Amino acid sequence: MQQNKKDLQTTNKTKDSERIPAIRMFNLEDESSTFEIGSIPILMPTDATSFWASNKTEDWEQKMHPAPRKQYVVTIKGKLKFTVSDGSTFILEPGIILLAEDTIGAGHSWEIIDGNEWIRLYIPLSADADDHFIAENIG
Repeated sequence: MQQNKKDLQTTNKTKDSERIPAIRMFNLEDESSTFEIGSIPILMPTDATSFWASNKTEDWEQKMHPAPRKQYVVTIKGKLKFTVSDGSTFILEPGIILLAEDTIGAGHSWEIIDGNEWIRLYIPLSADADDHFIAENIG
């Protein structure tokens, strides 16, 4: 697997105290998945009506799959390596919000790389909700 030049050092990338570091997975025109690094402004209301917590890992979740819906995923515990279907990878850990918008095509896979448990919150967004994601200029 190819290591993408956008690979993360995101924990310290967003210095602005008015934003939380974030990664957005999304689909390209050919339905492959990719990602971008950015942030989400703090105290920004979001159109979400529910959330749930999980520490379970199903076999299918670790294999390539699209996100079941547009959603934030908030990691409470665990460090993971995600691979998106374009072959690039990123590291997700507590303090970085994942915005899963790769809802079609092959999607993404993940593996736990530190510890043995991933505790997370899922916050589904309505299909037309603003995700408030601000991409970083990487250049």
